[in-house]
Amino acid sequence: MIHAENTALVLLDAETEGQVFRPGFARKIIRTNDLMTVVIDIEGGPWAEPDPMHFHSHEQVSYVAAGEILFLCGGQPPRKLGAGDLFAVASGVPHSIQLLSPTARLVDTFHPIREDFLQEEMSGRG
Repeated sequence: MIHAENTALVLLDAETEGQVFRPGFARKIIRTNDLMTVVIDIEGGPWAEPDPMHFHSHEQVSYVAAGEILFLCGGQPPRKLGAGDLFAVASGVPHSIQLLSPTARLVDTFHPIREDFLQEEMSGRG
């Protein structure tokens, strides 16, 4: 994780190893004191089923940098998204994805920062 506390820093993709936080998922984190961006590389697709729906108190905007996913959001029809597409989720709204391609890369931005991600990283689980 890169933390730009009162400064500016760079995360170089080729020089930063993703941290596996569950099988088939690795993430790279860069953040300031109040904003967090997480690059998530996903493999093992296509999936037969979507991930379970979840929600959190953070606002989220996600960019599909590579691959294809099915975006599911409570009460809305599923949307097939590919490279270049984005989705946004307000605080507390249930959402999920289903990987449609063999791999995908998502770039997720959260406000405020995901303290749970930092705790996982410090405990060695993320």
